[in-house]
Amino acid sequence: MISVITVVYNGFNTIERTMASITSQTYPNLEYIIVDGGSQDGTINLIKKHESGITKWISEPDKGLYDAMNKGIALSSGEYLWFINSGDEIAAPDVLEKVFHGDNNADFYYGETVVVDGDGKVLGNRRLQPPAHLVWKDFRKGMLVSHQSVIIKKEICDFYDTSYRFSADYQWVLTALKKSTNIENTNMVLSIFLEGGLTRKNILPGLKERFRIMVKHFGLWQTTLSHIPIAFRFAGYYFKHGRF
Repeated sequence: MISVITVVYNGFNTIERTMASITSQTYPNLEYIIVDGGSQDGTINLIKKHESGITKWISEPDKGLYDAMNKGIALSSGEYLWFINSGDEIAAPDVLEKVFHGDNNADFYYGETVVVDGDGKVLGNRRLQPPAHLVWKDFRKGMLVSHQSVIIKKEICDFYDTSYRFSADYQWVLTALKKSTNIENTNMVLSIFLEGGLTRKNILPGLKERFRIMVKHFGLWQTTLSHIPIAFRFAGYYFKHGRF
């Protein structure tokens, strides 16, 4: 079983399409969990409207995004975890069916991410492209795989480190990669990402946190060296596309 988890707070304008992309999956062995942070904008009414497709949901105050995501992990009972938060979507109804066809039993599945704006207009693929064969040391180049496009075996997942306010997802994915012995590229677009999440709204604090995490895993010298080409790629992409 796979546990798909959605974290939301006051997501009235975004949660419905997220829920639809998950409840429409053709893969039957799925539990769907929603963790709401005590929304006051009508989000709860939308959750109740689609309650028949939801396995578990809670609504209560939390201490931030990553605390809420930890609640989702605690509620989950699936062998795999996949976070598709409010505003994001699974790319197509048959994605999970294709990923888990046959006897696949990888520790870590990953794929591509398409970025959209608030009107649903496709802006293109994510700036950082996943490599054909991902290993944990590739994360010296940044978060090459979007958090929304990884499906990870629960037994190798830690809880999110809430001491990081903006980059705990980078730490979480990297730690899982280091524990993985079987990493599989699905060669598919797994998720649709709504531009403008927490990290993008706090880009500089997020980058500072990520630098600290990289030093922890790769050392100061390797991290400093790796940031020279990262900075050039970052600037070049921004000037060409007008977005990060």
